[in-house]
Amino acid sequence: MKVSIIGAGSVGASCAEYIAIKSIASHVVLLDIKEGLAEGKTLDIYQSATLLSYNTKVVGVTNDYQATECSDVVVITSGIPRKPGMSREELIGINAGIVDSVAQNILKYSPDTIFIVVSNPMDTMTYLALKKTGLPKNRVIGMGGILDSARFKTYLSLALEVPSGEIQGMVIGGHGDTTMIPLARLSTYHGIPISTLLSPQKLDQVVADTMVGGATLTALLGTSAWYAPGASAAYLVDSILGDFRRLLPCSVLLEGEYGLDDLCIGVPCIIGANGLESIVEIALDASEQEKLNQSAQKIQQMNQSLDSIL
Repeated sequence: MKVSIIGAGSVGASCAEYIAIKSIASHVVLLDIKEGLAEGKTLDIYQSATLLSYNTKVVGVTNDYQATECSDVVVITSGIPRKPGMSREELIGINAGIVDSVAQNILKYSPDTIFIVVSNPMDTMTYLALKKTGLPKNRVIGMGGILDSARFKTYLSLALEVPSGEIQGMVIGGHGDTTMIPLARLSTYHGIPISTLLSPQKLDQVVADTMVGGATLTALLGTSAWYAPGASAAYLVDSILGDFRRLLPCSVLLEGEYGLDDLCIGVPCIIGANGLESIVEIALDASEQEKLNQSAQKIQQMNQSLDSIL
């Protein structure tokens, strides 16, 4: 199995590293427009194989899309990252052109690939990639909900003082500080509703911390986070290549599901060998559905900025 990652910044390189270490694919190509960046990072990753005992072939190239030929999955991380005080929405103008160019170049050499979109604003960039390529909806997937859910479960584990791997929790809606919806009502610890283990005030704080999880890290780091985003993308790749049919919150095209149409937004999905295998419609209460509707409205407003491109 072959995976190509476009963008050798911190997120792309972290994704490549996780895929290699866990032997998710036999061949990883890391591509960037900056001379030497992808080559240097992949050589560094490849040298660690002598210590960590993995056999994944990792190759870095500068703007050579032919090296990505016959990729089973392509992860798009390219684009400018957020800076402190910057919203994901402010990245549309620059990143839209980058994502469009990347998708078109990839399809010249890998017409059957599945795209994973990480570039921000992720829901709008996923919609752009889908519309510009004309691919079926199962082959263009936005990663954001997986990352948001990881952050949600982390904050829940800290509040409960239990291992995060023993918590079930999901974030749906847009991948943005004002558009994501942590489903606190449905979160559990070994099947026990977390709403019975934490006070309403504490649970509200966990939700609030989750929604600004990315902005919190950006303020601390001076740029976007990379370890958890890279791991989230690698986990999604693993679900596809391993045909695990995991239930994951991903940004995909809705065509009537949840009462929404013609936008990409985070919802529970079954992810397997075909990419998006199916969308799972869970029973939302009135408040959750209203938040999802509001999230969709904000994403559709952002999508309108793509009119000149589409």
